Amino acid sequence: MSRPALPALNIADLQSLLRRREVSPREVLDALQARIEDIDPKVEAYLSIDFEAAAREAEKVDVDLPLGGVPIAIKDIINVAGQPCTCASKILRNYRAPYDATVIRKLRAAGAIPFGKTNMDEFAMGSSTENSSVKLTRNPWDLSRVPGGSSGGSAAAVAADAAFGGLGTDTGGSIRQPAALSGIVGVKPTYGRVSRFGVVAFASSLDQVGPLTKTVRDAALIMTAIAGHDPQDSTSLNEPVPDYVAMLNSNGNLKGVRLGLPKEYMVEGIDPQVKAAVDAAVKQLQSLGAEIIDVSLPHTDYGIAVYYFLATAEASANLARFDGVRYGHRAENPKDLLDHYGRTREEGFGAEVKRRIILGTYVLSSGYYDAYYLRAQKVRELIRQDFAKAFEKADAIVSPTSPVPAFKLGERTADPLQMYLADIFTNTGNLAGICGISVLCGFAKSASRTDSSRGEIDNKQLPIGLQLLGKALDEARILQIAHAYEQSTDWHKARPPLAKIEN
Repeated sequence: MSRPALPALNIADLQSLLRRREVSPREVLDALQARIEDIDPKVEAYLSIDFEAAAREAEKVDVDLPLGGVPIAIKDIINVAGQPCTCASKILRNYRAPYDATVIRKLRAAGAIPFGKTNMDEFAMGSSTENSSVKLTRNPWDLSRVPGGSSGGSAAAVAADAAFGGLGTDTGGSIRQPAALSGIVGVKPTYGRVSRFGVVAFASSLDQVGPLTKTVRDAALIMTAIAGHDPQDSTSLNEPVPDYVAMLNSNGNLKGVRLGLPKEYMVEGIDPQVKAAVDAAVKQLQSLGAEIIDVSLPHTDYGIAVYYFLATAEASANLARFDGVRYGHRAENPKDLLDHYGRTREEGFGAEVKRRIILGTYVLSSGYYDAYYLRAQKVRELIRQDFAKAFEKADAIVSPTSPVPAFKLGERTADPLQMYLADIFTNTGNLAGICGISVLCGFAKSASRTDSSRGEIDNKQLPIGLQLLGKALDEARILQIAHAYEQSTDWHKARPPLAKIEN
């Protein structure tokens, strides 16, 4: 294989070359660097890349380790020692991480090379990566559209073959939704399955770190590396971690697997092409032996409201630390301490972050705590119970990941509610603390006018994601089901025209 073609490989295939010594980690890194220099000016997935540090690691890495020699892109909310960690915010513009997050330490122990920080919605608050204070990341399938968010940079990099795999964070769908819109695989682990130590907090009871990859097998590889108990994270679960790769179903037989189809998820407002693709995916799962049963999640309608009460309340508390005193942006020549705090945060935070801080502060304020925050916590428990009852009948739940394919840049920025509804099928999984995965299950056709004077139409394929939700700590099962589905179709082999690399 030619060196320029290396970035088109998935992680498992790259590992085979590395272990046979047909290519060196340094050659892989050089090929990836050339690919990024060619493609990223169009996609703009990366905020910073330290190729020199990555090259030093590549020279000494053991390729026989589980991820030996594989470069991994990292969402810029995860601390990587010596690299910027800006959360795509002006308030952390000049901040560099003094230590590795636990997930980075585990990736290094598995032989991976964390080499670049990817764009995101500021402090992970958004569904399109348009809330970044730095740049707009574009969807490799259609550069006029969003890649999803908030982990849009990692998703776009993987989809464009500008990364072999990436890490993102998922607070209300921020791994699964960009995976769906960008046509790749994204896993949200069970709450507590992966350490959050060293990850800048948005909503501490909802945040989780997970992989964005080209295949389910690659996602299983990264999950095996990063999962596990961490005494530095008080919410980390002390449970054994299976070998997710070894547990993948090689024969594709889903006989005996019960998949729940929630009636509340197939509602009005879903794009007809999304619904058709998901319906076809359900039939494909049936053909593999799965039994499809009806389940009910009756409190689904309250998910968005509950999520935005709780997530904003926790964001209000977590982001109070960014005050310009210890690190980050500091307002110049303040008149007094109050002016210092006010102007630092006014200058440092973007509009969406300010909106959520204000909402969260209101929810937690005296006189409104019981009416909003406490009530939302009670409904959250009802949502958790809905899933528990559904999992008494079903081994996993199947649904669309997003109600629509990738939307146009700027299409929803003026209407926050429409943007929030992009996560309608994903945020209840975070509220319940369960695991989920999104895999590519088809494409929607989108006609984009390219020359209004001639009436020319450019037909684009836009990816559609299938979501599988599993009970807590049941990542192995949803990976098995997703892998069986993926291997029975050719969807995962499709690449954006932008990503095509000649051998």
